[in-house]
This record gives sequence, structure tokens and C-alpha cells, in this order.
Amino acid sequence: MGKGVADVALRLWTPVGTEIMFVKQVAPAVEDLTGRRTEAGPRAGDYPTGSWGDESRDYHVSVRVPQAAVGQEMLAARVSLLAPDPAGGDPRPLSQGLVRAVWTDDLAMSTSINPQVAHYTGQAELADAIQQGLDARKTGDRDGATAKLGRAVQLAAASGNADTAKLLSKVVDVVDAATGTVRLKAKVAEADEMTLETRSTKTVRVKR
Repeated sequence: MGKGVADVALRLWTPVGTEIMFVKQVAPAVEDLTGRRTEAGPRAGDYPTGSWGDESRDYHVSVRVPQAAVGQEMLAARVSLLAPDPAGGDPRPLSQGLVRAVWTDDLAMSTSINPQVAHYTGQAELADAIQQGLDARKTGDRDGATAKLGRAVQLAAASGNADTAKLLSKVVDVVDAATGTVRLKAKVAEADEMTLETRSTKTVRVKR
């Protein structure tokens, strides 16, 4: 992988009765791959991820599974990272992982959120809040812009996304980052606004 591999695909296979809700890249940047699926055989689909170098990426996959009895376990999905065969044959697997579902009546287990999932859900919300805040600012909705950009400041502080927090500080005056209390700056350089908008999807990798 250190030399670079082009046209890498994420292949998801799911058993009968399951449904892929979404597939997203969440690090190093947020990118929704759900609508890019191409069929790859019975109950399998490929999601293009582009070219890879010497790097790692994180993905968030949501799978809906059928109802089952408490204590039952099933394979919900099989995830493979594939590289094209230079000779034109079948793609070669680079890695593979299994997603399993276990049914429980333990309320604490069924409602707890995996820390990594929670982290990246917050990062995705951060990107949305920035985009919505900037859109509101452009249309003259100061209250909406203040609320959304304030939420973005709060999320950036909570997730340790210092780079995004720094970019946000060029668009708003931060009164209290922890509560998301901000004031819109009277004047903002167009370059600063554009940089914040283009960098909003960049994420901070979860601490493992």
C-alpha cells in the first residue's frame, strides 16, 4: 500500500433480510458513499473509495437487521477492501472484517453507543453545523447562523478538533466554547469563510 493503489473499493455483503442504511467515510474526512454503490453479485455491493497511499481510513456502516430472539447472534455484514487486479481478473482483497448483531434484553447494552461511533457522529454533525451556519450567514439569517456556528464551536471543542476551532474563530467571536456561545464577527475575510467551508469535512481521528 505504501506505493499507492488506485480504484480501491469497499465491498459489503449482507445476508438475506438485512438492509444497508448508509456507508460513510468518517476519517480523515467525512464523505457519504451510500449513493455510489454498484452491484457486485448476489447481496453484495461495491463503494468506490478512490486511490490509497500509505494511510488508513475509518468508515461508518449502518445495517438494518430482522428481528430475532434474545440471545441470538447473526452475521450482519461482511466488509472487504478490494484492489483491482492489474491483469484484469477479479479484484484482490486487501483486508476483511465481519459485522455481527447480537439480540439482548439488557437495556444498558442495547442503548449504549460505541465511543468511536459517537465520536464520528459528532464530527459529521460538526460538518453539517458549519455548512448550515455559513449558509444562514450568507442569506442574512443572523440568529440561525449564530446558533449553528455556536453548535459547531461546541462540537469542535468537545472532539478536540483544534484546526476547525481555529478556523471558526475567524468567523465568530467565541464567548464560551463549552456551551457554544458565540457572536458573529461584523467583518469576515472571504478567504477565511471559504477555507472554513472547504475544510469543514476534515475530521480528527478517534483516540483508540
